[in-house]
Amino acid sequence: MPETSRPKGPSKAPVPKRPTWLTWLLRFILWSLGIVAAGAVALVCVIAVALAVAYPNLPDISDLADYRPKLPLRVFSAEGILIGEFGEERRNLTPIATIPKIMKDAVLAAEDARFYDHGGVDYKGMLRAGIANMNRAKSQGASTITMQVARNVYLSSEKTLTRKIYEVLLTFKLEHLLSKDQIFEIYLNQIYLGNRAYGFAAASEAYFGKPLSEITIAQAAMLAGLPKAPGANNPVNNPARARGRQLYVIDRMQEAGFISAEQAAQARKEDLHLRDAADPSRLHAEYVAETVRQLMYAQYGDSTYTRGLKVYTTLVAADQAAAYRALRRGIMDYERRQIYRGPEKFVELPNNPKELDEAVDDALAEHPDNGDVMSAVVLKANAKEIQAVRGNGDAVQITGEGLKPAQSGLSDKAPPNIKIRRGAVIRVVKTPKGAWEITQLPEVEGAFVAVDPRDGAVKAMVGGFDFDKNKFNHVTQAWRQPGSSFKPFIYSAALEKGFTPSTVINDAPLFFDAGTTGGQPWEPKNYDGNFEGPMSMRRALMKSKNMVSIRILQSIGTRYAQDWATNFGFEREKHPAYLPMALGAGSVTPMQMVTAYSVFANGGYRVNPYLVTRVTDHKDKVLIDKQPPLLNETLRAVPQRNAFLMASLLQSVASGGTAAKAQATLKRTDIYGKTGTTNDSLDAWFAGFQPTMAAVAWMGYDTPRKLGDRETGGGLSLPIWINFMETAIKGVPVAEVPAPPGVVNVGGEWYYDDYAPGRGVASLGVESGPTPPAEAVAAPPISAPAPVEERSRILDLFRN
Repeated sequence: MPETSRPKGPSKAPVPKRPTWLTWLLRFILWSLGIVAAGAVALVCVIAVALAVAYPNLPDISDLADYRPKLPLRVFSAEGILIGEFGEERRNLTPIATIPKIMKDAVLAAEDARFYDHGGVDYKGMLRAGIANMNRAKSQGASTITMQVARNVYLSSEKTLTRKIYEVLLTFKLEHLLSKDQIFEIYLNQIYLGNRAYGFAAASEAYFGKPLSEITIAQAAMLAGLPKAPGANNPVNNPARARGRQLYVIDRMQEAGFISAEQAAQARKEDLHLRDAADPSRLHAEYVAETVRQLMYAQYGDSTYTRGLKVYTTLVAADQAAAYRALRRGIMDYERRQIYRGPEKFVELPNNPKELDEAVDDALAEHPDNGDVMSAVVLKANAKEIQAVRGNGDAVQITGEGLKPAQSGLSDKAPPNIKIRRGAVIRVVKTPKGAWEITQLPEVEGAFVAVDPRDGAVKAMVGGFDFDKNKFNHVTQAWRQPGSSFKPFIYSAALEKGFTPSTVINDAPLFFDAGTTGGQPWEPKNYDGNFEGPMSMRRALMKSKNMVSIRILQSIGTRYAQDWATNFGFEREKHPAYLPMALGAGSVTPMQMVTAYSVFANGGYRVNPYLVTRVTDHKDKVLIDKQPPLLNETLRAVPQRNAFLMASLLQSVASGGTAAKAQATLKRTDIYGKTGTTNDSLDAWFAGFQPTMAAVAWMGYDTPRKLGDRETGGGLSLPIWINFMETAIKGVPVAEVPAPPGVVNVGGEWYYDDYAPGRGVASLGVESGPTPPAEAVAAPPISAPAPVEERSRILDLFRN
């Protein structure tokens, strides 16, 4: 049978064979994905392990919820002007609500514009930083504000992977625990901004001398540019770089929409005036601030510098500024009369102009300006002209009258150490007419203090020519002979022994042997060497007659006078009971003198000087509140009638005596005081008062030496006192002091009513009247306050 054939269907096409390269590619992708997945799992495991290990070791940040950084001690004047700051860190803790919006915007623009949007870590920024670290791109920065807080508060600045991990972990912890505003507030108060300033409030005062609330856009941008590099971007150290950073911040503020284009343009044009530490117009109260520091440290110990104490003082800014100017002017006026001692240093100056600037900077680095007494390097000098340059590049040309203080240094015969020549470091000042004058830093020192005699509040205190030059406070620490300025206290004692302003006393020569003086034989003289014979006690004080004071003391008794002086606050052991006490041979401080003269000014009360009125913590909680003392009989030092008569005598001194220039210049009758010049003119004093202000000026060398044969308290210290009073009592009504009970006026002279003419001591040491015995008239009972103890003098003067 024939085979039947099957129908044939369509034939299958052969399956194409996969290329080998594709197979390997797929395998590679699968293996890669597997490896990545495994790596990711491993990374997660590593991170989990790292978190498990590292997170518990992170610092406890719960205390940041109540942020309390180290805050310095800050000292203020009565008006609230900052006069001193003590602590390792300048800082003024400022709540975020009180920080100006423009300051916050500037910081956000400069440091972290997305701060309120991200969770603490800027991943894009971290990626950019990572690429930059591989040198593939310029670094854009990766640290957010939260990360900076974590690093600045808790971590070091080392750049290691471990530290970075801790920083990120701590950032997450901060973001979890604190609100954005809390983190931002910590940043704004904690960040270091150069010049010892921590936080933007402190930086505003350090760089611009103004509170943060008054900041401008341009100033805010300058400050906001500091965190990135507070040293390199510091406007004091590197103005050009600081300016570049400021412009960058202004641009970023505009880009972020924080300011308009018009505001940005205005900010770019604004001239920034930095606070100048050497500015002579700023308030100088360094001695006051240091005294307060000592007081606070005695009270609070080491915490004084970290707990943010704010101390408000009795100091009146206008009075303090007047006192500072007056004392420096008086000292410099005296210095102009001294022999020129020569330049402070000589340096070799290159001829290359580019190298010259650097040489000048190096030369003046160790000779900074001293207020208005500025340093300069001489470029050219001859008998008719000095050309010099200051550290800031200003040219100085001195001619004519400006050369007179240093004529000896311009002479061809001047010795090498005196000769003014190229490379000499000299001192210059501006005259009132704006010309330059050569001068020198003074060697003499001075002191000035003023108090309100009605309560003892210290209104001004300048302890020396310059605090940086000499930190010794001559107001509270300098024990010097008061000279004739002590005579009023001898006269005051005499009034209680029956003497009157009209008592006639002989101004005639005296001689005392060693047994009388307690030392060497003594033949005292009047200052002018002349003797005028019999005169009234009033006239004797007006003319400061030494012979009269000695005769008075001889009459009333040295022991009695010594006891009487303690009523005014003087220390018994500092005033030995010998006749030289009549001429002020004991030891006093200017602070003691102003306290003592206040007794005459306030009607016979002794008020202790005080400086601190209020102390608060950093949250303004009051810790100490000092109320001015009320004058009452428990404070009485001498009878009211004694103070009244002594004020009358001192008024005569200021109107027609050795201090006549006082009333003549001030053109008012309620001026009282006494000059004082010690033996050999070692010390020059003027102590005086107006009923609302008592003040004392002193000049002398720390190591006592002659001020000069013609130098007196009336010529040196009185002008300082007058210059101060011209400001301090300007506009104060002339005080009319009424006569108290117990005094009478007979023939134009004041007397105690029981010692009126015919009943007191009529004359002393003259033929017309006998010398009364020392205890002829009993003194009324006055309880003398205990003398101040030797220990802790500065503190005791202000503690009460």
